[in-house]
Amino acid sequence: MSVADSLTIQNKAATRRPGSRLLAILVLATVVALLIATPFLPNYYVRVVNGLLIYILLGIGLNIVIGYAGLLDLGFVAFYAVGAYTYGLLASPQFDLHLPFLLIVVIAAFLGMLTGILLGVPVLKLRGDYLAIVTLGFGEIIRILLNNVGWLTGGPQGIARLDKASIFGIEVARPVEIYWLLLVTVILVATVVWRMERSILGKAWAAIREDQDAARGIGINTTNAKLAAFATSATIGSIAGVIFAASQRFVSPESFTLQESVLIVLMIVIGGIGNILGIVAGAAILILLPEVLREFAEWRILFLGILMIVLIIIRPGGIVPRTFGPEAFFRRLLGK
Repeated sequence: MSVADSLTIQNKAATRRPGSRLLAILVLATVVALLIATPFLPNYYVRVVNGLLIYILLGIGLNIVIGYAGLLDLGFVAFYAVGAYTYGLLASPQFDLHLPFLLIVVIAAFLGMLTGILLGVPVLKLRGDYLAIVTLGFGEIIRILLNNVGWLTGGPQGIARLDKASIFGIEVARPVEIYWLLLVTVILVATVVWRMERSILGKAWAAIREDQDAARGIGINTTNAKLAAFATSATIGSIAGVIFAASQRFVSPESFTLQESVLIVLMIVIGGIGNILGIVAGAAILILLPEVLREFAEWRILFLGILMIVLIIIRPGGIVPRTFGPEAFFRRLLGK
């Protein structure tokens, strides 16, 4: 019996354990209950959940570059800013343009994709630390531009009085309405990205992640695959930026600092690189835990830092490892 066959048998045996199925049922029931209960909570808690969903959306986008293609991007917040300022410029008194929300989403997605390609082209031959430094610099360049091109972006003061979002004549402005918009968007984006991971393009990303030279040697066009990763990731980041701007009805450069990029990277690393379920777990810890510890304002960052160190030591592969993806979860749920 080969090693692969042995591992397959062990994995199947693990999925048949009653405890595993019970745990999967409990997790799914808890998540569904929270999603149903959220609209009935006070606005403060709904806003917290909305923030969580935005970061999950950002994590899914960045995970394409880091988790699937193995490229370290520290400037992802730039695409988030592109989407937010697209809405800020096209749905505000800044230039007296008041375009429909869905049209702005399409425009922002296109601009994000174009920006991702523009970033991807110069860094195609870079790897590791060099790639991280260049992408970090790109993110900071975008933030500095937003700060200094006052006639366009409003400078440090940002752009206020943004239009309320409206979809097919239905206003989407209250926290509960934004919640449903975000929830639907996250589910759709997660489904599309999960299918992409299983496609031929996803296999190419996995090959590049493991060994770029070997991937090129077996005939994979690494240039196109990398550009596709950057473009797809940037598109999702821009869509998240549009929803963020529509929910806040205000944008400023302070929302798009390096700290935001690092936070999204930490979500992926702690939750589980290359795993959508891991992103949800990482976002829940890094976004919800500070709110839970808000009463301990002087100590909560210390508690969070200690927890992160402990998690990295105990679970170096993340809370939800790469091997335990959505498919494995539902197999356990069904007892297969």
